[in-house]
Amino acid sequence: MNQVWKNQLNRTLLLTVSLVLNAALYNLFLLPLNLVTGGTSGVATITRYLYGFDPSIIILLLSIACAIISFMYLGVKKTVRSLAACICYPILVKLFANISNTIIIDPADPLLLVIFAGALSGVANGLMYKSGYNNGGFPVISQILMEKYQIPIVKSSLVINMIIVAIGSFFFGTTNALYAVIFLYINSIVLDKVLLGISNNKAFYIITDKEDEIKEYIINSLNHTITTFEVKGAFLKTKRNVMLTVIPSREYYRLTTGIKEIDEDAFFLVTDSYQVEGAK
Repeated sequence: MNQVWKNQLNRTLLLTVSLVLNAALYNLFLLPLNLVTGGTSGVATITRYLYGFDPSIIILLLSIACAIISFMYLGVKKTVRSLAACICYPILVKLFANISNTIIIDPADPLLLVIFAGALSGVANGLMYKSGYNNGGFPVISQILMEKYQIPIVKSSLVINMIIVAIGSFFFGTTNALYAVIFLYINSIVLDKVLLGISNNKAFYIITDKEDEIKEYIINSLNHTITTFEVKGAFLKTKRNVMLTVIPSREYYRLTTGIKEIDEDAFFLVTDSYQVEGAK
């Protein structure tokens, strides 16, 4: 099997796991709790409550409608990436409709369920993005708004989901909407972790008048290397040296404390470093 087929197989596996997880979570947590978190699933939860419609049918109809709109405005290439999820997800929602009869979830502590479901949803969505596919649905509208009117996808998606959550709060109450916000927040945090990984290192950018002392501390006390490069201030036009060093996260406080002890006026910026390669 060549590399292309291996990559495609891995992508298909990630997509499958993501869709199965999302379908199971929807039937185990979101639907029983009437938790409206946006998207086609949120609309399906509302229509089931109002009219008794099968959520899988509503999700399928909305997904097909969005796929048609995507084909009209975004073209075939971008639409194809969402077709698998558009078709398979509603089918899986139907297949997992009775999963709560097998896996019994006690609804006595809804906050715990929301936190757990939000975390698992973040994992599922992270796997979806890693697969290179997308889940179709209302994000298509955000993509169209981006291409036609340069409205950022993040902003338009947030507005669309918040509108759906607000409609849900009208039927299920404000407390339910607050749970939905918690769910979405946890989902976004975990999704980022799945995509980027957990940062094991910190990158320090340091500007100081006591450059030699801080260099000595980092090299001799912490046993880490430093890269120095010259920058120029935009306002005063003065040139300064910036020191860059990458250290394990567990040594973060040792370095910050050491910098402050050597030069309390030092300027330093700390960022997460997700991947470090080539350093000896």
